[in-house]
Amino acid sequence: MQATIRSKITFRGTGLHTGRLVRMAIHPQAADMGIWFRRSDLPGSGLIPARYDRVPESRLCTKLVGEDGAEISTVEHVMAALAGCGIHNALVEVDGPEVPILDGSAAPFVRAILDAGIQQQAAMVHALAVTRAIEVRDGAAFARLDPAEGLEMDFAIEFTDAAIGRQRRVANLANGRFVRELCDSRTFCRQADVDAMHAAGLALGGTYDNAVVVDGDIVISPGGFRHADEAVRHKMLDALGDLYLAGAPILGRYTGERAGHMLTNRLLRALFAAPGAIRVVPCDTTIASRLPGVGVKVADLAHVA
Repeated sequence: MQATIRSKITFRGTGLHTGRLVRMAIHPQAADMGIWFRRSDLPGSGLIPARYDRVPESRLCTKLVGEDGAEISTVEHVMAALAGCGIHNALVEVDGPEVPILDGSAAPFVRAILDAGIQQQAAMVHALAVTRAIEVRDGAAFARLDPAEGLEMDFAIEFTDAAIGRQRRVANLANGRFVRELCDSRTFCRQADVDAMHAAGLALGGTYDNAVVVDGDIVISPGGFRHADEAVRHKMLDALGDLYLAGAPILGRYTGERAGHMLTNRLLRALFAAPGAIRVVPCDTTIASRLPGVGVKVADLAHVA
C-alpha cells in the first residue's frame, strides 16, 4: 500500500550553492497526491510537482520549476530518502530556493523519516515497469534502463584524481539496502572544481564537513571517506532521487557510466517518450517486496554514519 510520514518533520540548514540558511518541513500528504515541493517564502501557492518534466538544464544539482515560476534546487537527496524509505506521498516545504545540504548525504532525512514513522495508506502502489531498453549518451557517459523484476542499479565512475579513480558498484535496492549501504554517502568534488564554483558564485554553502573534497591522491575533508567507494555510492544515491521524479517507483535495471543529474533526467524523458517502453503495474505483495523502502526499519540505520 502507499505510505506517507506519520507526523511533520523539520530541518534547518544551509543551501549548498546559495549559502542561504533555510528551514524545511516534510508534511504528511493524502494518498494518490504524490511528492510535491512548496516555496513558503513566495507569494501564491509556490507549489512545484516532483516530476522529471519540471527539471530544467542544471548540471550541478537537480532543480524543479513550478508552473508559476517557483524554483527549488538540490532536491535529489531528500527525493532519494523518500524513495529509499518507501514514502509515496509528502509535501516538502522550504522557505528558500534550495533544500538544505545538511551533512551532504541523505542520512539525516532518512533518520528523521524513520523516527517520525511511516503511515500506511488505503491505496495501492502502482510501479512503472520498464518493458524495453532505453539508453541516452553524452560522449563517454551513458545512462540506460532495462527490464528487471525490481529496482537494480549498476553504476561506474572514473576520475583522474587517485583518491577516487575508477569505482563500480552493483546493487538490488530492495529490502532496505539503500538505507543500509547508500544513504550516508556524501556529495564529493575536486578542489579545482570547488575553486571554479566559488569563482562563479556557486557552492557558497559548501564546507569540508558537508562534502568530501579531494585533490589528486589526497582527501582534504577531515576524516576522509566513510566508505572506500563512497563516491560511487553517492552517485547511486543521486540516481535514486532523480529516478523518483518519474512519479512512481521504477521496476528496471539502471546502468550509469559517468552519468549525472541531467543524463538521468534525459533518460526519464526518453523513457516516457518511447511508445510502449513502460507499463503501469499494480503492486501486490510480491512486487512490492522488490521496491526500495519496503520493510525498512530503524535498525537498518545501526551502522550508518
